[in-house]
Amino acid sequence: MKILSFICVILLIVLQVKLWQGTGGRIEVAQLVQAVAEQNLLNKDARQRNSVLVAEIDDLKSGLTAVEERARSDLGMIKEGETFYQIIPDPSDSVSE
Repeated sequence: MKILSFICVILLIVLQVKLWQGTGGRIEVAQLVQAVAEQNLLNKDARQRNSVLVAEIDDLKSGLTAVEERARSDLGMIKEGETFYQIIPDPSDSVSE
């Protein structure tokens, strides 16, 4: 009877170790749940960036206003008949202490 009890205790210990540390154990499942939550946040950020890019692409395809704005801001282009003014700050105005 003592041998049967000892075998049962050993079997219980082995099963507990597998439950907690084995493949698919509770620790691994908790790590995977954490990884899935982090990936969901990254996916949410990527979806937001993608929606902004899709809106910008649609705007660029549909109207010349967006193309003109892009040319002005990114390339520094001006329209015909416009005058370009560049304001250079006076270095004596910014006194550093």
